[in-house]
Amino acid sequence: MLLTSLQHSPALLIGVIFIIGLMVGSFLNVVIYRLPIMMQRGWRKECREFLELPPGEDQEIFNLSFPGSHCPSCKTPINAYQNIPVISYLILGGKCGVCAAPISLRYPLIEAFTAICSAIIAWRFGYGPEMPFALLLTWSLIALSFIDIDQQLLPDSITLPMLWLGLFLSLFSLYANSHASIIGAVAGYLSLWSVYQLFKLATGKEGMGHGDFKLLAVFGAWLGWQYLPLIILLSSLVGAFIGISMIIFRKHDARQPIPFGPYLAAAGWLAMIWGNDLNRLYLNAVGL
Repeated sequence: MLLTSLQHSPALLIGVIFIIGLMVGSFLNVVIYRLPIMMQRGWRKECREFLELPPGEDQEIFNLSFPGSHCPSCKTPINAYQNIPVISYLILGGKCGVCAAPISLRYPLIEAFTAICSAIIAWRFGYGPEMPFALLLTWSLIALSFIDIDQQLLPDSITLPMLWLGLFLSLFSLYANSHASIIGAVAGYLSLWSVYQLFKLATGKEGMGHGDFKLLAVFGAWLGWQYLPLIILLSSLVGAFIGISMIIFRKHDARQPIPFGPYLAAAGWLAMIWGNDLNRLYLNAVGL
């Protein structure tokens, strides 16, 4: 009954996906914070094992589900009613219910942002096979973007599964056919890899991280090689504009690297939503 209603009522579908997006956004907050810590602990453990050193002090269990959510100030566990996306933050006034320590506004903003992006996906694709996979890619991009902002890192544990999923979906021509998808994955990786190598050869410095290569390969696999020029152009323009603005208005050190992953993610997501229209505008602008 519910599935039938969702199929025939776009408004209901968008509303349900919006609520699901809020809950997923709450989980993404956990992923964004904990996944880099889990990776760092894993690297340290591997180094100790390789060097045959005794175990370190961070051997307690730490993953996406344990330990449970708690206040970072007083360590009080967060109850279920205190963990309702956005609503709990508003009810608590942005403070811990026990020690009144401030809770970062970033948490409800990520939840709301995830819900809005999810609702747009539901509006764009409707009740069809494209929607759930587009949602999965959207949620992955949000996690990748904020991890890159925090740590200047795009974890392979997210990008590589998305790359393989895009290639798999091309077998069914869900977003692109296999021919365009395979070429897109290869061209996406090699294009930024080539820029990286040329920049390093010319300056002796690394201009971007290897995760950026893989992220563009993800979009090539999902959308096909035809959208790569558009994605590179959009991400470069937005990245240049924001980077210059930060240097001028926020006195950002020009020598300090700025993560490129969020710009790639935003450009690729826009290409997935409005790719045909944007590509047409781009081709008309260059006279093709």
